[in-house]
Amino acid sequence: MRKLTFLILCIVGMASFVACNDTETYAEQKEKERSAINKFIADSAVKVISETQFFAQDSTTDVSKNEFVLFESSGVYMQIIRKGCGEKLKDGETATVLCRFTERNLKRGADSIQLSNENLTYSSIPEKMSVKNTSGTFSASFEKGSSIMYYTYGSASVPSGWLTPFSFINLGRPVKDGDEIAKVRLIVPHTQGHAYASQSVYPCLYDITYERGR
Repeated sequence: MRKLTFLILCIVGMASFVACNDTETYAEQKEKERSAINKFIADSAVKVISETQFFAQDSTTDVSKNEFVLFESSGVYMQIIRKGCGEKLKDGETATVLCRFTERNLKRGADSIQLSNENLTYSSIPEKMSVKNTSGTFSASFEKGSSIMYYTYGSASVPSGWLTPFSFINLGRPVKDGDEIAKVRLIVPHTQGHAYASQSVYPCLYDITYERGR
């Protein structure tokens, strides 16, 4: 019952957010989205690096400098906190991936948690999705019985922004001391987000871990 109530409150809150934006033009909404992203970058002292610099650094971001790489084609910003143990998803391979995540709506502020499975209520429910690599293009879907994203947003489609890290991180399960699963931070614009973000034109900040399922 607590889980159901929490989800209902999330959905009602997001529906209200949609209603408030009905009178704004798309251009105005995009400008507010850009302002929200820029505010987070300024307030958090984010150092934005280019893809050229990112690749020159062996596809890494310096966390001590709070570096995020901006992918110009998608508008996604990514910080790789840990590349993770294991290996990258191979071409033609499909794998079950378990995620822990926290989602923040940046139009409401970086401290505004909108959805998370890292709290006590959902601690036993990692996000589960099936991910496939087809010649370097990744596709994925949430598993209905093991996805807060699916239940909250009503779609099995994984936001495109969530797939950005797969070209650069490893998927594995810790087997020895020192092994850690991959972890990233993402700034995901509405064009790369879930249906609610796309409809209401808001960016999300995500903290996500990726672990290979059994």
